[in-house]
This record gives sequence, C-alpha cells and structure tokens, in this order.
Amino acid sequence: MHPLIAIVGPTASGKTALALVIAEALNGEIVSCDSVAVYREFELGTAKPSPEERAQVPHHMIDVADPAKSDFTAGEYSRLARIALHDIVQRGKIPIVCGGTGLYLRALIEGLFAGPQRSEDLRTRLRAIADKKGAPHLHKILQRIDPASATTIHANDVPKVIRAVEICLAAREPMSEMWKQGRDPLTGFRVRYIGLNPERTQLYERINKRCAAMFDNGLIGEARGLAHKYPNTANIPNSPLNSPGYKQALAHLRGELSLRDVIISTQQAHRNYAKRQLTWFRGLNDVHWVEGFGNDPDIQRCVLALAHDSQRSKA
Repeated sequence: MHPLIAIVGPTASGKTALALVIAEALNGEIVSCDSVAVYREFELGTAKPSPEERAQVPHHMIDVADPAKSDFTAGEYSRLARIALHDIVQRGKIPIVCGGTGLYLRALIEGLFAGPQRSEDLRTRLRAIADKKGAPHLHKILQRIDPASATTIHANDVPKVIRAVEICLAAREPMSEMWKQGRDPLTGFRVRYIGLNPERTQLYERINKRCAAMFDNGLIGEARGLAHKYPNTANIPNSPLNSPGYKQALAHLRGELSLRDVIISTQQAHRNYAKRQLTWFRGLNDVHWVEGFGNDPDIQRCVLALAHDSQRSKA
C-alpha cells in the first residue's frame, strides 16, 4: 500500500504552504484538488500556487481544463488525478493531495459509478438542443428518461443535465439506477487525512484580506478578458466565471455593483464557502484535525511528525 497524504480545510487556511513543506520533507509531489484551479487562464481569483511554488515542488491537476467548455466533471478530475497518483508513486515519491473541493476529493478517493465514456458528438447535439430550444426543454428530456436524476439537477445547470442525458442514452438505463450499482474506490493507497481548522475570526480576517488583494492585483481586468474570450460560459452555473470573485467582478462590469460592494460581496461569498467546506470535510472519517494555519511553523512541525509516522507505517 502506498501512503497518500490528503490536506483538507477551508479556503485561506494555508493548505498550499503546508503541502509544500510536507512535499519537500518527504520527497513528495502535490496533486491539486480545486475545481477552479483546473482551468487554464484563471489565475487571480483561484489562489493557485505561484510559479515559484510550482517550480519548488512538482504540481499536478492545475491548468488541465479548457475554459471554453466549462464542464470539467468530478469524474474527469478523478480519472486524471489517479493517473497522476500512480505516476508519482512509480517514481518513488509520495503523493500529497491538497485542496478544498470536497466533491473532487470524494470522486478521487471513493470513486464514482462506472458510467460510459464521454461522447463529444452526443454532447454537441445536446448542447445544440439547449441552445435552440432552451435549458428547460433539455431538462424535460431528462425528466422523461430519468425522473429521479432530474429532481436532483437544476434545469439551468446545462452541463450536468447534458451529462445525465448522455449517460442515460449511452448506457441505455437511468443514471440514478447506475448510482445504485456502486462506485470504483481508489485502491493501492493508504490515505492519511490532515485537516486544517483555524480559529474562525482569524480565518475570516485572512479571507477578507485575500479577497481585497485579488482585486488590488487586477481581478476585474482578468474577469473582463475571460468573459470577452469565453462569452458563452458565463451563463453556465458551474462555470469558473461563476465562482466567487469572478461572479462579483462580472456584476461590477455590468454596472450592478460598486467596487466597494464587489469586494464586500466576494468576501462574504468566500466566508460562506469556507463554512460549507468545513461542514463537508467534517463528514469524512479519520481526519486528524489541526487547530491552526498551514503556514504556522508549529503546525508544520506537528503535521510533519504525523506524516513521517504515516510513511513509516507502510503495510
């Protein structure tokens, strides 16, 4: 069994700083677990590791998705990330999964149901239907072929509706029934979860400063350029252009929010996201929670001791 360290926690808790220290100490490589960092060209609103940090330690699963499609799924993340994990251990190194997207982490570790491969031809036809007749019409198709799945997917979430219809048509059975057949969990790895849980007031202060810095560094200009380059993606609910920061920047560009209100709204959105992340990760089993930030030297020493113990206890 190969050791695998997964660092989880809310946004701005210092996961990247901690992952870098562990990777350098254990001869490891980092596998990002972030649903916006997977997209190329999204930089200022994602808190991606800096070029210097990526040069310091090899990183995987950053800049792997095309912003023009904006439908990168948890299943695709799992497939590519598992390839990265096996590549890392084959070179004798320790994989360190680091990020705050719980759905991606679940897909990677626990697996998803074994659905059919993507069909770009079918997806193109389904997108054309949505463009011509509207998202509600496509959702009605899903309601007819898989009522159970239709109740869990919003009609305006076109990428998820397309994927659900695609699965039903390709597999010739409802997606909801395929979910009942079980998942494909990651095998060959022994996962050690490390959770960062900083004091809430201090965490919110960091979130507020990070959000303000994003706009000081030019997030509105970046959002303007991305919206111009990918005009059809802003209306997709799970598009990176609808993630916290980018969504508010676009509202400002439409004249809906002042610059001051944009920053306040983004800070609130990130604080709310941090709450949801903590709720999600507390639902995991066997997480060793650490009460502090990942860039605190005392926290780093504590976690390094845990990581060394995990590496020594190879089965």
